[in-house]
Amino acid sequence: TEDVVKLFELARTLGGQLGLDLAETGSGGGSDASFACALGVPTLDGLGAVGDGKHAEDEHLLVSSLAERAALVTLLVERLANRGL
Repeated sequence: TEDVVKLFELARTLGGQLGLDLAETGSGGGSDASFACALGVPTLDGLGAVGDGKHAEDEHLLVSSLAERAALVTLLVERLANRGL
């Protein structure tokens, strides 16, 4: 939706301020975000830690990504709480 696009652009802008290059992508899978989207709530998925090996024995995350992802989510929540989209 238009609001999801606005939310992604906000995340991309804030990520850029942190030196992150956020790209739009799809995974072909499902997540809890699907429930929010089905209710019409603008939702972003994939904001968590960076890693690899989804749902496999070698699944892992990069510890180095935790602080930057937490900073991004913090900026998003702060912006949305204070000004909205």
